[in-house]
Amino acid sequence: MPIKVQNDLPARAVLESENIFVMDEDRALSQDIRPLEILILNLMPIKEDTETQLLRALSNTPLQIDCTFLMMSTHVSKNTSASHLNKFYVTFDAVRRNHYDGLIITGAPVEHLEFEEVNYWPELMMIMEWSKTHVTSTMHICWGAQAGLYYHYGIPKYERRGKLSGVYNHKVLDRKVPLVRSFNDYFLAPHSRYTEVRRKDIEKHPELKIVAESDEAGIFLVMNGDGSQIFVQGHPEYDRMTLNNEYHRDLNKGLNPAVPVNYYVDNDPFSVPPLMWRSTANTLYSNWLNFYVYQVTPYILEEE
Repeated sequence: MPIKVQNDLPARAVLESENIFVMDEDRALSQDIRPLEILILNLMPIKEDTETQLLRALSNTPLQIDCTFLMMSTHVSKNTSASHLNKFYVTFDAVRRNHYDGLIITGAPVEHLEFEEVNYWPELMMIMEWSKTHVTSTMHICWGAQAGLYYHYGIPKYERRGKLSGVYNHKVLDRKVPLVRSFNDYFLAPHSRYTEVRRKDIEKHPELKIVAESDEAGIFLVMNGDGSQIFVQGHPEYDRMTLNNEYHRDLNKGLNPAVPVNYYVDNDPFSVPPLMWRSTANTLYSNWLNFYVYQVTPYILEEE
Protein backbone atom coordinates (compact mmCIF):
# COMPACT_ATOMS: atom_id res chain seq x y z
CA MET A 1 0.00 0.00 0.00
CA PRO A 2 1.34 3.43 -0.74
CA ILE A 3 1.52 5.36 2.51
CA LYS A 4 1.22 9.11 2.00
CA VAL A 5 3.34 11.06 4.47
CA GLN A 6 4.79 14.50 4.75
CA ASN A 7 7.92 14.78 2.64
CA ASP A 8 10.38 15.11 5.54
CA LEU A 9 8.77 12.93 8.22
CA PRO A 10 11.70 10.98 9.79
CA ALA A 11 9.80 7.68 9.53
CA ARG A 12 9.87 7.98 5.74
CA ALA A 13 13.59 7.20 5.45
CA VAL A 14 13.26 4.17 7.71
CA LEU A 15 10.32 2.76 5.75
CA GLU A 16 11.97 3.35 2.38
CA SER A 17 15.07 1.49 3.60
CA GLU A 18 12.75 -1.49 4.23
CA ASN A 19 11.42 -1.28 0.66
CA ILE A 20 8.01 -0.06 1.84
CA PHE A 21 6.24 2.10 -0.74
CA VAL A 22 6.05 5.59 0.73
CA MET A 23 4.40 8.26 -1.38
CA ASP A 24 5.17 11.92 -0.85
CA GLU A 25 2.56 14.65 -0.97
CA ASP A 26 3.49 15.80 -4.48
CA ARG A 27 3.00 12.39 -6.08
CA ALA A 28 -0.19 11.71 -4.14
CA LEU A 29 -1.76 14.89 -5.49
CA SER A 30 -1.15 13.72 -9.05
CA GLN A 31 -3.24 10.55 -8.60
CA ASP A 32 -6.98 10.65 -9.29
CA ILE A 33 -7.95 8.58 -6.27
CA ARG A 34 -9.37 9.22 -2.83
CA PRO A 35 -7.03 7.91 -0.16
CA LEU A 36 -8.30 6.55 3.12
CA GLU A 37 -8.01 9.26 5.75
CA ILE A 38 -6.55 7.78 8.94
CA LEU A 39 -6.10 9.84 12.11
CA ILE A 40 -3.51 8.55 14.60
CA LEU A 41 -3.68 9.75 18.20
CA ASN A 42 -0.14 8.99 19.32
CA LEU A 43 0.06 8.83 23.13
CA MET A 44 3.31 6.84 23.27
CA PRO A 45 6.35 8.59 24.78
CA ILE A 46 8.83 7.93 21.93
CA LYS A 47 6.54 9.20 19.20
CA GLU A 48 8.91 8.80 16.26
CA ASP A 49 9.28 5.05 16.95
CA THR A 50 5.50 4.63 17.12
CA GLU A 51 5.04 6.60 13.90
CA THR A 52 7.33 4.20 12.06
CA GLN A 53 5.75 1.10 13.60
CA LEU A 54 2.19 2.10 12.73
CA LEU A 55 2.99 3.30 9.22
CA ARG A 56 4.77 0.01 8.57
CA ALA A 57 1.76 -1.95 9.83
CA LEU A 58 -0.60 0.03 7.59
CA SER A 59 1.49 -0.53 4.47
CA ASN A 60 0.24 -3.90 3.24
CA THR A 61 -2.86 -3.36 1.11
CA PRO A 62 -3.24 -1.78 -2.36
CA LEU A 63 -5.12 1.16 -0.80
CA GLN A 64 -3.64 4.62 -0.56
CA ILE A 65 -3.48 5.86 3.03
CA ASP A 66 -3.23 9.47 4.14
CA CYS A 67 -2.19 9.59 7.80
CA THR A 68 -2.61 12.57 10.11
CA PHE A 69 -0.92 12.51 13.51
CA LEU A 70 -2.87 13.91 16.45
CA MET A 71 -1.47 15.13 19.77
CA MET A 72 -3.08 16.20 23.01
CA SER A 73 -3.32 19.92 23.60
CA THR A 74 -3.70 19.34 27.34
CA HIS A 75 -0.44 17.38 27.74
CA VAL A 76 3.19 18.33 27.10
CA SER A 77 5.33 15.48 25.74
CA LYS A 78 8.63 15.04 27.61
CA ASN A 79 10.28 12.64 25.15
CA THR A 80 9.55 14.21 21.74
CA SER A 81 10.80 17.61 20.67
CA ALA A 82 8.37 20.48 20.36
CA SER A 83 9.70 21.17 16.86
CA HIS A 84 8.75 17.64 15.74
CA LEU A 85 5.29 17.91 17.24
CA ASN A 86 4.66 21.35 15.81
CA LYS A 87 5.75 20.25 12.36
CA PHE A 88 4.05 16.87 12.03
CA TYR A 89 1.13 16.88 14.51
CA VAL A 90 -2.21 18.65 14.81
CA THR A 91 -4.47 19.26 17.79
CA PHE A 92 -8.06 18.13 18.13
CA ASP A 93 -9.38 21.65 17.62
CA ALA A 94 -7.82 21.63 14.14
CA VAL A 95 -9.63 18.44 13.03
CA ARG A 96 -12.82 18.19 15.09
CA ARG A 97 -14.96 19.37 12.17
CA ASN A 98 -13.50 16.70 9.88
CA HIS A 99 -14.65 13.13 9.29
CA TYR A 100 -12.16 10.25 9.03
CA ASP A 101 -12.22 6.73 7.65
CA GLY A 102 -10.21 5.37 10.57
CA LEU A 103 -8.75 6.40 13.92
CA ILE A 104 -5.97 4.69 15.87
CA ILE A 105 -5.60 5.45 19.60
CA THR A 106 -2.26 4.15 20.87
CA GLY A 107 -1.17 2.95 24.25
CA ALA A 108 0.31 5.27 26.88
CA PRO A 109 2.62 4.84 29.91
CA VAL A 110 -0.02 5.84 32.46
CA GLU A 111 -1.33 2.45 33.55
CA HIS A 112 -0.65 2.98 37.26
CA LEU A 113 -3.05 5.92 37.28
CA GLU A 114 -6.80 5.68 37.42
CA PHE A 115 -8.26 6.90 34.14
CA GLU A 116 -9.65 10.04 35.78
CA GLU A 117 -6.19 10.86 37.18
CA VAL A 118 -4.60 11.09 33.72
CA ASN A 119 -4.14 14.80 33.02
CA TYR A 120 -5.52 14.56 29.47
CA TRP A 121 -8.45 12.25 30.32
CA PRO A 122 -11.14 14.92 29.69
CA GLU A 123 -9.70 15.64 26.25
CA LEU A 124 -9.41 11.93 25.46
CA MET A 125 -13.04 11.38 26.46
CA MET A 126 -14.02 14.18 24.11
CA ILE A 127 -12.12 12.52 21.26
CA MET A 128 -13.59 9.08 21.95
CA GLU A 129 -17.10 10.51 22.02
CA TRP A 130 -16.42 12.45 18.79
CA SER A 131 -15.15 9.25 17.14
CA LYS A 132 -18.63 7.69 17.35
CA THR A 133 -20.00 10.20 14.83
CA HIS A 134 -16.90 11.28 12.89
CA VAL A 135 -14.93 8.05 12.33
CA THR A 136 -15.92 4.89 10.45
CA SER A 137 -13.81 2.55 12.63
CA THR A 138 -11.53 3.17 15.60
CA MET A 139 -8.72 0.82 16.63
CA HIS A 140 -7.61 1.12 20.27
CA ILE A 141 -4.20 -0.30 21.27
CA CYS A 142 -3.05 -1.55 24.71
CA TRP A 143 -3.81 1.19 27.29
CA GLY A 144 -5.86 2.87 24.57
CA ALA A 145 -7.95 -0.33 24.41
CA GLN A 146 -8.44 -0.32 28.18
CA ALA A 147 -9.36 3.37 28.09
CA GLY A 148 -11.83 2.80 25.26
CA LEU A 149 -13.50 -0.16 26.96
CA TYR A 150 -13.77 1.85 30.17
CA TYR A 151 -15.18 4.98 28.53
CA HIS A 152 -17.62 3.30 26.12
CA TYR A 153 -18.69 0.32 28.25
CA GLY A 154 -17.61 0.98 31.84
CA ILE A 155 -15.25 -2.02 31.82
CA PRO A 156 -12.54 -1.61 34.51
CA LYS A 157 -8.85 -2.36 34.28
CA TYR A 158 -7.00 -4.36 36.93
CA GLU A 159 -3.44 -4.08 38.19
CA ARG A 160 -1.39 -7.22 37.53
CA ARG A 161 0.99 -8.64 40.12
CA GLY A 162 3.89 -7.90 37.81
CA LYS A 163 4.54 -6.48 34.39
CA LEU A 164 3.39 -8.61 31.46
CA SER A 165 6.25 -8.43 28.97
CA GLY A 166 7.07 -10.78 26.13
CA VAL A 167 5.73 -12.54 23.06
CA TYR A 168 2.73 -14.73 23.89
CA ASN A 169 0.72 -17.37 22.08
CA HIS A 170 -2.93 -16.57 21.31
CA LYS A 171 -5.89 -18.52 20.00
CA VAL A 172 -8.42 -17.30 17.43
CA LEU A 173 -11.88 -17.92 18.91
CA ASP A 174 -14.01 -17.35 15.81
CA ARG A 175 -12.43 -17.74 12.39
CA LYS A 176 -15.54 -16.33 10.66
CA VAL A 177 -14.78 -12.82 11.94
CA PRO A 178 -13.16 -10.87 9.06
CA LEU A 179 -10.74 -9.16 11.47
CA VAL A 180 -8.82 -12.45 11.84
CA ARG A 181 -9.21 -13.71 8.28
CA SER A 182 -6.02 -15.53 7.15
CA PHE A 183 -4.77 -15.81 10.76
CA ASN A 184 -3.38 -19.11 11.93
CA ASP A 185 -5.40 -20.89 14.62
CA TYR A 186 -2.66 -19.85 17.03
CA PHE A 187 -0.46 -16.78 16.64
CA LEU A 188 2.19 -14.80 18.48
CA ALA A 189 1.98 -11.16 19.53
CA PRO A 190 3.89 -8.92 21.95
CA HIS A 191 2.51 -7.50 25.20
CA SER A 192 4.00 -4.87 27.49
CA ARG A 193 1.71 -3.73 30.29
CA TYR A 194 0.98 -3.66 34.01
CA THR A 195 -2.81 -3.80 33.81
CA GLU A 196 -5.48 -5.87 32.11
CA VAL A 197 -9.17 -6.17 31.32
CA ARG A 198 -10.90 -9.45 32.09
CA ARG A 199 -13.24 -11.77 30.25
CA LYS A 200 -15.92 -11.76 32.97
CA ASP A 201 -16.45 -8.00 32.57
CA ILE A 202 -16.52 -8.07 28.78
CA GLU A 203 -19.04 -10.92 28.76
CA LYS A 204 -21.53 -8.67 30.56
CA HIS A 205 -21.84 -6.73 27.30
CA PRO A 206 -23.52 -8.80 24.57
CA GLU A 207 -22.65 -6.12 22.00
CA LEU A 208 -18.96 -6.99 22.44
CA LYS A 209 -17.21 -10.07 21.07
CA ILE A 210 -13.91 -11.55 22.23
CA VAL A 211 -12.11 -12.60 19.05
CA ALA A 212 -8.74 -13.82 20.36
CA GLU A 213 -7.11 -14.46 23.73
CA SER A 214 -4.11 -16.04 25.40
CA ASP A 215 -3.92 -18.47 28.30
CA GLU A 216 -0.99 -16.45 29.68
CA ALA A 217 -1.63 -12.90 28.50
CA GLY A 218 -5.42 -12.88 28.65
CA ILE A 219 -7.73 -10.99 26.30
CA PHE A 220 -6.15 -9.83 23.05
CA LEU A 221 -8.85 -8.80 20.53
CA VAL A 222 -12.32 -7.42 21.30
CA MET A 223 -14.73 -5.69 18.95
CA ASN A 224 -18.28 -4.41 18.84
CA GLY A 225 -20.87 -5.84 16.46
CA ASP A 226 -20.20 -3.71 13.38
CA GLY A 227 -16.45 -3.28 13.84
CA SER A 228 -16.67 0.46 14.43
CA GLN A 229 -14.79 -0.11 17.68
CA ILE A 230 -11.87 -2.55 17.87
CA PHE A 231 -9.75 -3.09 20.98
CA VAL A 232 -6.28 -4.68 20.87
CA GLN A 233 -4.85 -5.36 24.33
CA GLY A 234 -1.32 -5.81 23.05
CA HIS A 235 1.28 -4.37 20.71
CA PRO A 236 1.32 -6.25 17.38
CA GLU A 237 2.89 -3.17 15.76
CA TYR A 238 6.07 -3.41 17.89
CA ASP A 239 9.46 -3.62 16.19
CA ARG A 240 11.90 -6.45 16.69
CA MET A 241 13.84 -4.47 19.31
CA THR A 242 11.06 -2.60 21.14
CA LEU A 243 10.70 -5.02 24.05
CA ASN A 244 14.50 -5.23 24.22
CA ASN A 245 14.80 -1.47 24.50
CA GLU A 246 12.13 -1.35 27.21
CA TYR A 247 13.83 -4.14 29.16
CA HIS A 248 17.29 -2.54 29.10
CA ARG A 249 15.82 0.89 29.90
CA ASP A 250 14.17 -0.53 33.03
CA LEU A 251 17.32 -2.51 33.87
CA ASN A 252 19.42 0.67 33.72
CA LYS A 253 16.90 2.38 36.01
CA GLY A 254 17.48 -0.33 38.62
CA LEU A 255 13.93 -1.66 38.37
CA ASN A 256 15.07 -5.30 38.14
CA PRO A 257 12.66 -6.19 35.30
CA ALA A 258 11.91 -9.78 34.35
CA VAL A 259 13.33 -10.90 31.01
CA PRO A 260 10.56 -10.68 28.36
CA VAL A 261 8.90 -14.08 27.93
CA ASN A 262 9.50 -16.12 24.75
CA TYR A 263 11.46 -13.26 23.21
CA TYR A 264 15.22 -13.86 23.26
CA VAL A 265 17.02 -16.92 21.92
CA ASP A 266 17.98 -19.05 24.94
CA ASN A 267 16.55 -16.26 27.12
CA ASP A 268 19.75 -14.26 26.54
CA PRO A 269 18.88 -10.54 26.93
CA PHE A 270 22.02 -9.54 25.02
CA SER A 271 21.09 -11.50 21.89
CA VAL A 272 19.12 -10.21 18.91
CA PRO A 273 15.53 -11.44 19.30
CA PRO A 274 13.86 -13.19 16.35
CA LEU A 275 10.92 -11.40 14.76
CA MET A 276 7.97 -13.79 15.10
CA TRP A 277 4.83 -11.61 14.86
CA ARG A 278 5.25 -9.30 11.85
CA SER A 279 2.95 -11.29 9.54
CA THR A 280 0.23 -11.27 12.21
CA ALA A 281 0.49 -7.50 12.59
CA ASN A 282 0.38 -6.97 8.83
CA THR A 283 -2.69 -9.19 8.48
CA LEU A 284 -4.51 -7.57 11.40
CA TYR A 285 -4.08 -4.03 10.09
CA SER A 286 -4.84 -5.05 6.50
CA ASN A 287 -8.04 -6.75 7.60
CA TRP A 288 -9.05 -3.71 9.65
CA LEU A 289 -8.47 -1.35 6.74
CA ASN A 290 -10.20 -3.56 4.22
CA PHE A 291 -13.23 -4.97 6.06
CA TYR A 292 -14.00 -2.29 8.66
CA VAL A 293 -12.81 0.88 6.95
CA TYR A 294 -12.62 0.67 3.14
CA GLN A 295 -15.63 -1.59 2.61
CA VAL A 296 -18.00 0.52 4.70
CA THR A 297 -16.71 4.10 4.67
CA PRO A 298 -18.50 6.67 2.45
CA TYR A 299 -16.67 7.73 -0.68
CA ILE A 300 -17.16 11.39 0.17
CA LEU A 301 -16.30 12.25 3.76
CA GLU A 302 -18.50 14.91 5.29
CA GLU A 303 -17.25 18.19 6.65
CA GLU A 304 -19.13 20.31 9.14
